Amino acid sequence: MGEPEREAGGPRSVRRRRATAGGGAVMADVARRAGVSGQTVSRVLNDHPRVRPETRQRVREAMRELGYRPTASARTLASGRSRTLGVISFDAARFGPAATLAGINEAAQEAGYLVTTIALAAADQTAVRGAVDRLLGQGADGIIAIAPQRSVGEALVEADHGMPMVTLDKSFGARFPVVAGDSASGARQATDHLLRLGHRTVRHIAGPVGWIAAEARLAGWRAALENAGARAHEPLFGDWSPDSGHELGRRIADDPDVTAVFVSNDQMAVGVLRALHEAGRRVPEDVSVIGYDDIPEAAHLLPPLTTVRTDFTEIGRRCLSLMLDQLEHTPEPGVRVTIPAELVIRTSCGPAPGLR
Repeated sequence: MGEPEREAGGPRSVRRRRATAGGGAVMADVARRAGVSGQTVSRVLNDHPRVRPETRQRVREAMRELGYRPTASARTLASGRSRTLGVISFDAARFGPAATLAGINEAAQEAGYLVTTIALAAADQTAVRGAVDRLLGQGADGIIAIAPQRSVGEALVEADHGMPMVTLDKSFGARFPVVAGDSASGARQATDHLLRLGHRTVRHIAGPVGWIAAEARLAGWRAALENAGARAHEPLFGDWSPDSGHELGRRIADDPDVTAVFVSNDQMAVGVLRALHEAGRRVPEDVSVIGYDDIPEAAHLLPPLTTVRTDFTEIGRRCLSLMLDQLEHTPEPGVRVTIPAELVIRTSCGPAPGLR
């Protein structure tokens, strides 16, 4: 009994406990065991390229022998960075923001970064400034803002603390790098497709006023109609939800002149399909419908929904790439990355009535 007790309290086990806990002497213990400097241990911790493979292997073996698990604080001390990124998200339950966030998390994990997400219900300046302050207080190296509304961008500019930042959908005064889907091009593709099917014009159910993607899709729809010399009716504005799509769909379902509808997102298009069905209008025989986003359910609706696909996962990954450029290199100012939109043709569209 006596010998194990002395060993349990001896210098070797104390050193092992310190190493496991990630205390101040841990890196020194690893350095002594591996026969290298503390700076070399720091470089191995942060995957620095200027470490010889045999040295890197020796340091990692020493870590395993000591039971060392580097804590976030140890990595921060080694690199001067926390390797934590903040994400400010709005309307996170919607498909686009949720898929974008998944892409950010996936890419951050591959790069060895942790992500702290703050989902805000309100897009006012007080909420945005509070979120930025919280992330700064947690030591985030940079912030990615899924900023779909103009008011959010304005609040971000006001809350700017000079730290690296990447935004989605729009660069606000070119102060931040930006990644965006090409919503205007996607809307033009959708509208042009319906016009080529012989529809004299295309009605539009738009997203809410002040949302950058909604405004771009509205502009793309208008541009396609103008280019074709077709009449542009006043758009109807929804709130992205199926309920609003259903309500607005009922307003146009009884109009026999309505033969084609471009809807600014798939959730509202679901509501439009229901409204048309309730009014006895067949899709696509009487009315053709195109949505936007290509949600997973779109291919399984009746009929399967023609829509515009944006690779939101790629948007998230490119956001992370731009952030790493700012943290690890000298970034080019005013960078804007545009992810192309793709029309996905299914069976909710058909020739205009009378052309079958």
